Amino acid sequence: MRTFFLLICCLFSAATVYAAQTCKPNSIPASTPDSQLIDNGNGTITDLKTGLMWKQCLEGVSGSSCEIGSPDTFTWQQALQQPGVVNNAGGFAGHTDWRLPNIRELISIVEEQCEAPVINLDRFPNTPPMSVVWSGSPNANCSGLAWVVDFSSGNSYYYVGRDGSYAVRLVRGGQ
Repeated sequence: MRTFFLLICCLFSAATVYAAQTCKPNSIPASTPDSQLIDNGNGTITDLKTGLMWKQCLEGVSGSSCEIGSPDTFTWQQALQQPGVVNNAGGFAGHTDWRLPNIRELISIVEEQCEAPVINLDRFPNTPPMSVVWSGSPNANCSGLAWVVDFSSGNSYYYVGRDGSYAVRLVRGGQ
C-alpha cells in the first residue's frame, strides 16, 4: 500500500497544473495586448511599446509553450549573475546581451486586466500564478533589499531581502 501511495504522489508531483487565470476584458482594457507583444517564434517576445525583447520562459523553463521544467529560483546575487551564465554559454535565440530587467521594465509586462498571473499568457505561457520575479534594481534607501514584481497580484515590492529565492525573466535592449 505504501508503494502505491508513493507512486501516486510521484505521478501527481511530476505534472504542474495551475489554476485558471481570471481576466476582465469587458471592464479593463488590456495593458499588454497580443498586438503589442510580438512572438518572434524563437522563444522571445518583442514589446513594440518599449522596444524590449523578453525571453518567453522564466529561467529553468523551456519548450515552445514553456511547458518543460519548472522555474529556477535565485537569490538576488545569483539573479544578477544569471544573464552572464546564459550569455557566456552562447546566449539565447542568437543574442548574447541578455540582462536582468530594471523594475520599470519588469512592471511593463504586467497585464492589468488579469490576475493570477498578471501577465499575457498568450505571449508568456505557463507562467505560474504565484511567480515573484527579481528585477535588477536595488532598493536605493536600504542596502540588502531589492525590487521584485509579484505576478500573482501585479504589485512591486522594494523591501525584499536579497537572500530571498525568486524567479528570473531575462530581457535585452532598452536602458
